[in-house]
Amino acid sequence: MPDDHDWRAALREKGYRLTPQRELILAAVDALGHATPDEVLAHVQQTASTVNASTVYRTLEVLEELGLIRHAHLSDRAPTYHSTRGHEHFHLVCRSCRAVISVDAAEAAPFVEVLRGKAFTPDLGHLTVFGRCAQCEGEAP
Repeated sequence: MPDDHDWRAALREKGYRLTPQRELILAAVDALGHATPDEVLAHVQQTASTVNASTVYRTLEVLEELGLIRHAHLSDRAPTYHSTRGHEHFHLVCRSCRAVISVDAAEAAPFVEVLRGKAFTPDLGHLTVFGRCAQCEGEAP
């Protein structure tokens, strides 16, 4: 996973400038865990009120192109972004309480092998499985 030096170098290598806004937006994604562009904007505007929505959207695209963040669709609304600095994971989303559970990609190994047997390699970082969590099903977690 990229450290601070790596992501700064990655920006420069691709011809992008290292701006305070980009640093703030990446820090917001790191701090929020899973966040929509609007949530990132609200977080960033707490310290830099001059950052606008178009800057957030453009920067999220650049950061994803560089592999520093990923997006997943955790609802039928805006994509949700998360840092790639942590472990590779996929998401379980409870349709009742909207809880998001991150699951290590290694736990999907049997499923991945079935797909590879069909000459297909899945992108687990974009995988979201909807259902009901144990608490909403009335079971102990």
